[in-house]
Amino acid sequence: MNSSGHIPGAEGDSSFLGWFLESERGLDGYAKAAASALTDISRRFPEPLYSLERLKERYLSLSAGASVPSERYSALIRSAVELTSMDAPKWEYIAARLELESFYAGVRKTRGEQDFSADGDARSKAGAAFRRLIEKLTEDGLYGSYVLESWSREEIEELGARIDPSRDSLFTWSSLDLLVRRYVVRSREGIPLETPQEMFMGIAMHLAMKEGADRTEAAFRFYDELSSLRLTLATPTLSNARKPFHQLSSCFIDTVPDSLEGIYRSLDSFAQVSKFGGGMGMYFGKVRAVGGPIRGFKGAAGGVLRWVKLANDTAVAVDQLGMRQGSVAVWLDVWHKDLPEFLQMKTNNGDDRMKAHDVFPGVCYPDLFWRLARDSIDSLWHLMCPHEILTAKGWALEDFWGEEWEKRYFECVQDDRISRRSLPVKEIVRLVLRSAVETGTPFVFNRDLVNRMNPNSHKGIIYCSNLCTEIAQNMSAMETVSSETLQEGGSVQVVETTRAGDFVVCNLASLSLGNIDIDEPVQLERTVAAAVRMLDNVIDLTMYPLPYAQITNSAWRAIGLGTSGYHHLLAKRGIPWESEAHLEFADALFERINRAAVRASAELAAERGSYSHFAGSDWATGEYFRKRGYAGPRWDEVRSLVREKGLRNGWIMAVAPTSSTSIIAGTTAGVDPVMKKFFLEEKKGRTVPRAAPELSLSTMWFYKNAHQIDQSWSLRAAGKRQRHIDQSQSVNLYVTTDKSFRDLLALYIQAWEEGVKTLYYVRSQSLEVEECESCSS
Repeated sequence: MNSSGHIPGAEGDSSFLGWFLESERGLDGYAKAAASALTDISRRFPEPLYSLERLKERYLSLSAGASVPSERYSALIRSAVELTSMDAPKWEYIAARLELESFYAGVRKTRGEQDFSADGDARSKAGAAFRRLIEKLTEDGLYGSYVLESWSREEIEELGARIDPSRDSLFTWSSLDLLVRRYVVRSREGIPLETPQEMFMGIAMHLAMKEGADRTEAAFRFYDELSSLRLTLATPTLSNARKPFHQLSSCFIDTVPDSLEGIYRSLDSFAQVSKFGGGMGMYFGKVRAVGGPIRGFKGAAGGVLRWVKLANDTAVAVDQLGMRQGSVAVWLDVWHKDLPEFLQMKTNNGDDRMKAHDVFPGVCYPDLFWRLARDSIDSLWHLMCPHEILTAKGWALEDFWGEEWEKRYFECVQDDRISRRSLPVKEIVRLVLRSAVETGTPFVFNRDLVNRMNPNSHKGIIYCSNLCTEIAQNMSAMETVSSETLQEGGSVQVVETTRAGDFVVCNLASLSLGNIDIDEPVQLERTVAAAVRMLDNVIDLTMYPLPYAQITNSAWRAIGLGTSGYHHLLAKRGIPWESEAHLEFADALFERINRAAVRASAELAAERGSYSHFAGSDWATGEYFRKRGYAGPRWDEVRSLVREKGLRNGWIMAVAPTSSTSIIAGTTAGVDPVMKKFFLEEKKGRTVPRAAPELSLSTMWFYKNAHQIDQSWSLRAAGKRQRHIDQSQSVNLYVTTDKSFRDLLALYIQAWEEGVKTLYYVRSQSLEVEECESCSS
């Protein structure tokens, strides 16, 4: 800036810049921030829509009542935010640029540093500053001590010097606002202490700690993927990596046993998971129904709903790290005797003593149910108590699937020792759909589809999914084996031995498809390989809330690589959602992602060894590839690699909803269409613009709003993707108020026919539903 107030490089808008700096001399340090930001804005956004004269007009209006420099600078930022519109969406990037100057000034002041630039000689200074930051945050108990214990001074300074602040320009105002509010490390007084790029590098260093001799390059590779916003990690990983309490996994699933001791152990497990920020899925299909016998006394059991209400109260009482209420999905089979009451526990009518408004119910369906709903809806459906079946038959009906399950189901129906509660299929359907329209739930789990395609069916069964319906892994209940009283000296100890079972853990990351150049020959494969490696490292580097979780996670080494930015990518490529081109593109893209992910896991197995149960799996026998019809030279090469080297991870792909992390990446959530191309969202007393990513005249026509899309196209696309996803995907249905129950049932049946394993929310236009934060990968 020269003495006249003119800023070189800002011709055309220099009059406003000069006026602003002259009229706002009282802004003190904010004047320098404004000069830097406005100069950059003039260079990056030369279009008339982004003229600084428009900013001046809005600023004069908003700053009228501001009396202190910080308020006036905030008015400048808010001016850019409010100029964001469908016609001029890039104002959100301008607002972010202005916000960054203010944010960096605040962090510099707090840390007593002068600059964060990393060019020329300043790179070494940046490296030293990064090392000092980690030392200070460790001393204050905000970073885990393991970071300094694992990395040398020289390594930290080298990585600090390679941090690229220019990547902050990728943030929109919404993404920067969310990142700063919820993810960067703050002091106990709530003051931000690290920058977004330092955050990404800190996370990368955590996940690369055990990478071996080339771990510095591995850390930079991880940083490169994260900071370029090509890859996002789940909220617990972004939030907790590098911190003392580093619980990095997203969701957990437990099989609730049919015993008082077992039920309370499961509730305690949920409390421990929620305490450290995880969400929970709980399968109640083994718990005896209302009126079931207890120790031979008939009519004594209180049923599933009493225990579900305790899970509800636990979710309220034990929040997730003080940030939000605990979250739990509760699952029940469609043949369980307590199903009608279960389906009404979130609705607004009926006995309030039978309600559980804070849980998320899900129902598990066999193929038989959907066949009857499609072909013979007036047929009777028989609800039974699992305890009665186990007592009479000596086996549990829920432990089977497919044709074997159907055979045993009809055996139970014909057994007079087992009481039945028989209702027409259409009555069950009516209860399901009424709850779906009113509450958005129950979620759908198509158990036969899931188990038929389970690559690890040789070692168990999958009863249900997690809180966001994308996880499908083997499950089994914990069991107390023995209890022994020991006496040592003057003290008496009671030692209980518990069989761990399969306590499912999901570790999530998402490819930001809209930010990846999929036409570049190796970029997608390179990002997939980095993601698989990072997720495999999460398994060894997380802090487990329960020992059962560590046992299962270490044995199966399951990961969940998913995607966000799906609609973003379609719009960029000019592919209409409702088109055959969409289906062909989805099929080819997800096959490519899957092939890259399986290859990456096999290469990791060559380096680190296979997961414990690889032998006998569909991966080992080649059934995984045969079931999906994978053929051709590229698949033959991958199949041979898996046969020769093994596989590191028992399950590899799962597509989470990514509601929060997609905002950070400036892209669309999960595999969903956008709700609207542009809208204004009210958040805590302020208006926040939400524009579809890269919205322009060329992309606008390909961003069709979710509720305007024919949902049958969404289900057809989900079926194409599902073939390539060994677990599942969070798929929402968007229904308008004019849809009948018959229309909605047709979508449920189509999902099953297309091979879609799970359905998440039914999002009616008249209903708002709460997103799961833990799985926001």
